[in-house]
Amino acid sequence: MLIKIFDGIKDPRKIDVCTYELGDLLAIALLTYLTGRKDYKDMALFAKYRSREFGLLHYTEESPSNDTFERVIGAIGRDFMEECVVKHGNKIMDSMNEKHIALDGKKQRGTAPRLGDEKGDYQLNAWATENSIILGQEKVKDKENEIPAYPRLLDKLFIKGATVSIDAMGTQVDIAQKIIDKGGHYFLAVKENQGSLLAECKDVIKYNKPVSEHSETDKEHARVETRKVSIYDASLMEDKDILNRWPSLKTIVCVQTQTVHVSEGGRTEQAIRYYISDDDFHLAKYFGEVARAHWAIENKLHWHLDVTLGEDDCRARKNNASENLSMLRKLALQILTNADDNLSMQKRMVRASLDSDYLTGLLKKYGF
Repeated sequence: MLIKIFDGIKDPRKIDVCTYELGDLLAIALLTYLTGRKDYKDMALFAKYRSREFGLLHYTEESPSNDTFERVIGAIGRDFMEECVVKHGNKIMDSMNEKHIALDGKKQRGTAPRLGDEKGDYQLNAWATENSIILGQEKVKDKENEIPAYPRLLDKLFIKGATVSIDAMGTQVDIAQKIIDKGGHYFLAVKENQGSLLAECKDVIKYNKPVSEHSETDKEHARVETRKVSIYDASLMEDKDILNRWPSLKTIVCVQTQTVHVSEGGRTEQAIRYYISDDDFHLAKYFGEVARAHWAIENKLHWHLDVTLGEDDCRARKNNASENLSMLRKLALQILTNADDNLSMQKRMVRASLDSDYLTGLLKKYGF
């Protein structure tokens, strides 16, 4: 049954005075997201008009209000919600021989005290790129930047044998060491925040031949993108102090991208990105796939959370509400992504709202 995924969540209420079972409320919240609705009032409407179709709230003729959903979801410990969702995702991950885990941050704009305010909840997400599975999230605490949150998130993850990719903010010696200590491989973007390392990488690329190169071109609509990936032996760095600071550093990666916008008179954009890795798998195509998969977290996770599931519009921020609702949205996104039809995410939600058999099929395919 659907509610079994929520069995491990500790109920924050006094059980003897509760009208509704916690699993039913959370299942209704998830179904609300799967059918394209987005807030507590929508959850209350789903509970009133459709919950019995799925065997929920069968023990009462009453229906929970939006205040009930707000109170309960905010009170649930965020670690319990995360553990339940992640545990289900890990069942799928266990069957994978190779794992690429992308770590990246996202601001929840709707949690700002005032619209347009720079303040608001910010979360790091751990995401398995092959199967679009959320593996964990960590809230960036008030008045801190992302850097201290990366080790906390890594502590939650099983990364043995996995490649962990992080953008430049997380390119720190201690973070690379933690990934190595936990049995993983790091793939870290190098930018100006590590100026000496960046200069060394550029010099190696300028004065040496690559170990391996790979190029490919994609044509999408009115855009043509060409990517050239080159990899170099990190031991070619002249400054050995910089080389030795980074644990087990083996490879420097350079990705050159040229994008031609055909519909804009052939306007051309060029970009060069640099990465370091402890992995010495000397195939440029492999590293190019890792780099591209990391970029995909923006449009396969963050974009869908905002545009498809309306995360930036959600103003819920009481207690643990923003983190718990975000985790439910990510679970909904995983279920929708797992569908094997040709519909867009938006159309899948529309169909799920109209066709109970289709919605049930989505849940069964995902293992519920």
